[in-house]
Amino acid sequence: MATTLKQLMDTANAAVPRITPAQAQEMIAQGNTLVLDVREPQEVEKTGKVAGAVNVSRGFLEFRADRDSPSHDKNFAKDKNVIVYCASGGRAALSGKLLKDMGYERVYNLGASRTGPMPTAKSRSERLNHGPITASADRARRADRPRPD
Repeated sequence: MATTLKQLMDTANAAVPRITPAQAQEMIAQGNTLVLDVREPQEVEKTGKVAGAVNVSRGFLEFRADRDSPSHDKNFAKDKNVIVYCASGGRAALSGKLLKDMGYERVYNLGASRTGPMPTAKSRSERLNHGPITASADRARRADRPRPD
């Protein structure tokens, strides 16, 4: 019998604990934490990302996370806490489960990137992994954009 999306999600959610933005900020403050945005680059370009997060789309995750891969990203280390998020939480859960299957033990699902007061990167270069800004600066930037009803 084929596995359904619901079964995949239930398994992922059971394996990867959900955390709040406050818990994520505490882990980040303690250090040795990778914040991983698994959205597509076009999504990050439009909305920004959590300050300091590394963007690796879900489709490339195995290649970036495996130390033996020629495409390995040096930000990935199995001794780090890994906080995963996406736009709605589904890809984060599935990605977290994948990382657990690959031997990453301390993996946490932050859920959606808009779940709480996490500082976000503002400029194009910051959205593409080049440094943080404050949450208040990001709110000011977004206030200037028209909002859909």
